[in-house]
Amino acid sequence: MNNRFLSASASSRQTRGKNNQRLSANTVRRRLSTSGQRARRPYIGPIQTQRHRHQNTLWAQEHAAWDRIQWQSVVFSDESRFCIDHADGRVRVWRRSGERYQADCVREHDRWGRAFLL
Repeated sequence: MNNRFLSASASSRQTRGKNNQRLSANTVRRRLSTSGQRARRPYIGPIQTQRHRHQNTLWAQEHAAWDRIQWQSVVFSDESRFCIDHADGRVRVWRRSGERYQADCVREHDRWGRAFLL
């Protein structure tokens, strides 16, 4: 499957079987299920470049030895995000167990998109 975010219905419209026959959505679901894939909620994370990953690793290494007292000086925030420019529909990704963080199963988002915080 080239696009794991396609629904079974959309995938059935794009996929042809033997003799160029259209596959039903149920057939697509059955075949994906047979191969061990299920429709699951994707991990949604920020867009990460190689530079970001390197900086995150450096930060983690610098703070790995921090004790409880040092971590008590850090302020953590709990923000609620509301989307104002598109509907928040149920998005699913076809993946096997253990593939949650695989690159083609992650739905990246721009954290500074057109949304506001309360």
